[in-house]
Amino acid sequence: MDVNQAKQEHLLALKVMRLTKPTLFTNMPVTCEERDLPGDLFAQLMKSDPSTIKGAETLMLGEMLTLPQNFGNIFLGETFSCYISVHNDSIKVVKDILVKADLQTSSQRLSLSASNSAVTELKPECCIDDVIHHEVKEIGTHILVCAVSYTTQFGEKLYFRKFFKFQVLKPLDVKTKFYNAEVRAACPSELPHLRLPSRLVNGNIISSASNHQRG
Repeated sequence: MDVNQAKQEHLLALKVMRLTKPTLFTNMPVTCEERDLPGDLFAQLMKSDPSTIKGAETLMLGEMLTLPQNFGNIFLGETFSCYISVHNDSIKVVKDILVKADLQTSSQRLSLSASNSAVTELKPECCIDDVIHHEVKEIGTHILVCAVSYTTQFGEKLYFRKFFKFQVLKPLDVKTKFYNAEVRAACPSELPHLRLPSRLVNGNIISSASNHQRG
């Protein structure tokens, strides 16, 4: 989710995209019988669609990859990578362009900008690109704040920001339960009977208990 701080129209456009693994693009085939009103119109459109596989247009398969459309969720310990691009959409030259990227957490604000120096000028249809990386070490809500300041040809200084909010989750959730086990004293009758060792004397078996009593 991004929110513009300024309501006025700016000469520069800010685009931010999280760098993650792309996903396979799946199309939704629309078919009909030849005797229906569209005839073979749908079949011809699917054959000309570059996202379909030749000979298997009616299957939900494709050879293209889809870039991430939102930030999604990030897990603790993962490296957050983001691509930032500032493009000059106007027909005028813009000067002194400064792009800053900060990451706001619940406890601190981190600067992720690779350089704090301003670009001298940016011609029409040109852009400034930057890639930032950060190892996430806190859970909870994170906000990526991207700020752009520049100067027009008439010396007017303009400034705007965009906010991108995402959640950092735990990769594992361990739950522990404790149980109180009551220890009950055993009665003598419940104890196993002890068998004392015996020895053979002159052909008679004499137990150690009897010897102990005689001694």
